[in-house]
Order: sequence, then C-alpha cells, then structure tokens
Amino acid sequence: SFDGVRHDYLDRGELPALERIARTGARTRSLTPVFPASTFPCHVALATGAHTDRHGIVGNRFHDPKKGDFDYSNDASFIEAEPIWAAAERQGVRSAAFFWVGSETEWNGVGASYRRAPFDAGIGEAEKVDQILAWLDLPAEERPRLILSWWHGADTAGHRHGPDSKKTTAKLRGQDRQLARLLEGLDQRQLWSHTTLFVVSDHGMIDVTQGIDAMAPLEKARIRARVIPGAAYALVYLEDPSQREAAIAALSGVEGVRAYPAAAVPERLRFRHPTRTGDVVALTDPPRSFVKPWSEGAGLLRVSRLFGTSVGAHGYDPGAHPEMGGIFLAVGRGVGAAALLPPVRAIDVAPTISYLLGIDPPAHAEGSRIPGIGSGIAKN
Repeated sequence: SFDGVRHDYLDRGELPALERIARTGARTRSLTPVFPASTFPCHVALATGAHTDRHGIVGNRFHDPKKGDFDYSNDASFIEAEPIWAAAERQGVRSAAFFWVGSETEWNGVGASYRRAPFDAGIGEAEKVDQILAWLDLPAEERPRLILSWWHGADTAGHRHGPDSKKTTAKLRGQDRQLARLLEGLDQRQLWSHTTLFVVSDHGMIDVTQGIDAMAPLEKARIRARVIPGAAYALVYLEDPSQREAAIAALSGVEGVRAYPAAAVPERLRFRHPTRTGDVVALTDPPRSFVKPWSEGAGLLRVSRLFGTSVGAHGYDPGAHPEMGGIFLAVGRGVGAAALLPPVRAIDVAPTISYLLGIDPPAHAEGSRIPGIGSGIAKN
C-alpha cells in the first residue's frame, strides 16, 4: 500500500516500476475508498472487505465508550471485522505483515505468523523490500503465502505541499525506485508463475485552504463537549446528550458545515457506527478542513496563506470528490497484460486476495472479487 497516492499521480511519468506493472499487468483508473477516506479506516477496509460502520475503525482517532480512546492505534481488538491475515491463518495459510493497521497484535486470538512491531515511521521502504524478499526465501513449509506491507507513499508530502507539488511527485518517484527493487527480486527468484502483486493506496488528496475549529461554535453556545476532528468530519461527544439539538444548530451555523445526530448521518456514507461516532457528526467539503487550532494541520494552513503555498487533505466523501480516489494495480498470476479494469472498491481487495489464495473471504467481507483478476484460476 502506497499511502496517499491519488489515482492520477500514475500519469505523471518517470515512474518506471508502476509503469511496468500497468504495462504487463492491470490497473484501474481509480480505487474508491470507504468513508472517511483516511488512512486507518481505509487500510482496515482493504484488509477486511468491510465498510467503516461494519469494521468499526471510524477514523484515525475516535472514542469507544467501553474500550477508551483509539489514537492511531495498532490494537487489533478495536477492529470489529475479520482481517485478511486472520482469515488466511484460520484457514491454514501462513501470512506476514510489515506494518499494516491492526497487524501488530492478534485479532480474536489469531495473528499473522510473521509481523514487524512496533510501528516505526522512520523505517524506510528499502528495509521492507529486504524483509519481503527474505520471507519469500524461507523454506516452503515456513514461507508465508500472504504478505502485506504499508509504504509511506506520497501522503506526508501531499499534506505539506499539496497534491500538485513537485515535492509530492518526487516522493512518489522515490517510492517507485524501491518498488523496482521488489520487482527485480521477484524476477531473480522466478516467482511470477505463482505470485500476484497488488499495489494499492488508501486514499487520494485534495487542496484545502480553510481550517474550521468545530469546538469554537460549541464553546460560544456554552455547550461542553469533546471534539475529535478528522479533516472532512468532526466527532462530537457531549457531556450532556440533551444538548444535541443545540450542538447541531451551533455547528450548522458555520459556513460550509452540515451537522447530524450520529445515527442520522447520510446512510450512503456507511458511517453510522452505534457507539464510536459520538452524539453529533459534523461534515464539510474542500477547500474546508476541520482542524484543532494549534495542530500541525492548522499551522500548515496558516503558513500556506502567508506564502501562497498549497496544503493537502483527505477524508472526504469519495462519492462526491473523485480526488479521494486511490490506485489499484496488479501483476502476476491471474492477471492479464495491459488490462484496464473496471472501477475497483477498497472492499473488493480482500475478497480478491482470498480468491487467489483459494480460501474463503474474511468472515465479514462485503465486497466481491474484482472482475478480470483471477479469471481462469480454479479455486482450491
């Protein structure tokens, strides 16, 4: 997974490894993430084949009334749908993960046979390539048949400099060079006859220019609450739930903000989790973004206004904002050459992996096999 790589980044040229996969394998024009189009919800959707209201990771940060705070956590017990590595292990298929949301701990007593922990953002992709190839070099009886790895992608550069920045493109080209090393390693080992490689991203990126402090109108209305913002949304946990209508009115009075009781968020977003989205959910659209007043995101917006630079954000409704679309490419076993796939949903990735492995999809998967991937392969 290349974090934060928007679907159209692939057309920027000088990405020989990604271009090789598109030429010798398959790609889609855009991968549709779940809502919110953020790193943790989308990586869990990729792994479980389930929407946010089903898998339960409603944001990078949220509060659960029984389990407490989730804050960029890798505690798999927060995940309410079976991940692909747990489904594989349950069915006798050894798996490995080098950083993927929820992979560091066991899910309902089942975990990946091989896993790197704890998460360390300082580890680069060269080390990940080395480890993936080392796993593939293990004796057959020890070798994992499923390997997942999170890569930095272009997310940080996109946030700091905007999606159209040369620095964002340069970051992606550096990632592409490591992908080329992985392809070369697979070539040298002659593994393509029985190996399929997927390259995906969790979400895209869009320019934003205005920050919204969702706490400010609540404080003005003397409503005591905790607010957890996530760019496109703000989760409001009220001290006094009887103030819900007053909170909705206060937030709805802010230009560009729509506020709902948590149970009445538009159904198509699949964001109606019974306990984790608080009492009120506020939504906005680009170029606006919910931020904490003194957060890094707020600081980046202030600097961008001073110097006329760009800042990127994501998380928005993928049905309304195509810029949220990510990438999906595939090459190897079960993939035709130079194939343009129909639109792919994030929830279709895990069922497709399952099909290629000859196992049943994760127990709570809602997606289906991607047409054109695995055709002609008889399921075990």
